Amino acid sequence: MVAPEIVPLAKTGGLGDVAGALPIALARLGVEVAMVLPAYQTILESGVKLERTGLQVEAKVGERRVPGEVLKTYVAGSPVFLIRQDRYFLRPQLYGTPQGDYPDNAERFAFFSKAALDLAQKTAPWDVIHCHDWQTALIPVLQKLRADLWPALQTSRTLLTIHNLAYQGTFPLSSWPLLDIDMQYFTPRHLEFYGDVNWLKGGILFADALTTVSRKYAMEIMEPEFGCGLEGVIHDCRERLHGILNGVDYAEWNPKSDPHIERNFTRGDLSGKESCKKDLQEIYQLPAATTVPLIGIVSRLAYQKGLDILADCMEELMSLELQLVVLGTGEQKYHDLLTALAARYPKKIGVRIGFDNGLAHKIEAGADMFLMPSKYEPCGLNQIYSLAYGTVPIVRATGGLDDTIEDYDPSTGAGNGFKFSAYSSAALVAAVKGALAAYTQKQAWRKIIANAMACDFSWDRSAKEYLTLYRKLGQG
Repeated sequence: MVAPEIVPLAKTGGLGDVAGALPIALARLGVEVAMVLPAYQTILESGVKLERTGLQVEAKVGERRVPGEVLKTYVAGSPVFLIRQDRYFLRPQLYGTPQGDYPDNAERFAFFSKAALDLAQKTAPWDVIHCHDWQTALIPVLQKLRADLWPALQTSRTLLTIHNLAYQGTFPLSSWPLLDIDMQYFTPRHLEFYGDVNWLKGGILFADALTTVSRKYAMEIMEPEFGCGLEGVIHDCRERLHGILNGVDYAEWNPKSDPHIERNFTRGDLSGKESCKKDLQEIYQLPAATTVPLIGIVSRLAYQKGLDILADCMEELMSLELQLVVLGTGEQKYHDLLTALAARYPKKIGVRIGFDNGLAHKIEAGADMFLMPSKYEPCGLNQIYSLAYGTVPIVRATGGLDDTIEDYDPSTGAGNGFKFSAYSSAALVAAVKGALAAYTQKQAWRKIIANAMACDFSWDRSAKEYLTLYRKLGQG
């Protein structure tokens, strides 16, 4: 498994969570898994025990042959090989600074992709090489087009997981020599994309199989609204495309044992949740009103996450009988808007700009509802955490949000949350009002919480689907 980030060693987003948790679940199923990751500065300085393997790798990057040292550590018993090349990875961040991406990212990840192939060649055979996102999308391309360089890998199958299609690894034509691929493949049928080189497009075309992180997102990315210009390419490859929902780590997100929260609780005894709500209200300096519904948001404060439609209806939400707590960081305009609202409505809304893992746990445990009005959401994890904590999700019906949340039906008592389809402030407000109405009906609300906490979105479930796909690839 080759990834640009793996929890707990390196993370910027959900990709790292997946690449860290999936191998552990696969190992429980008896799969032999090895992971490959750049030796970032943050890892070298973290104090993690790293072994010298004695292995050296080499990659041709443009006209230069660049060496790399292979280090080794373990995550939950599975080996992680770290490719060290300080010229590329001895930097404070993984991909760039707040001012923008590192200008040599094409060179950095061309080296990493080729070095990973060289390492796989030296440790072959491998049944499946599982790649993640644009940073490793060159691997299926190179394995197919440069079979002469890695002959021991020609029986290996390649799988590419698309975590977020918006990030494609698009670079100018001047970067083409870094790939060491014949120019005949710079065409619209291959890696060319509006005059640039598109790594993710190449991976999609050359991988033996593709996955996305939810079934709904797999369908959505074949449509112009979500396809980011690649919808036609993906539609043509649809026979190789599979939607496998991400799992969550219930050892980390479990109200019964969570060390971050004020008081633990279970589906059978929710009394601890009331203590968690009071604690959360104190942290955000909101009135300790037990009967007022408390809505939580933990999010990147960005357009993708629906902050524009949320901003448009905040005044209306503030007129309703509710409290709102927000934790996140992102675009400055949303920082300014939310902090201004908190100053105007100090008894209604509390805002923390930044990220705090312990506080994220407290919000999941202490809130009554959790709001995710995303424009698009390939999988989403917070709505699944919310289910585990009996915190009822209010979500837009997109991607993994649509796959995991069933709209509450008062006539049958089925459902674990509230959904809205139209991407509009009016639809968002209507869904919130629906949740507020249900909250006033104690028996109905307890039923929704029970439904939510009964859901199972464990990694074991997801890993079984991946294993089925690996076996199918092996037979192909």
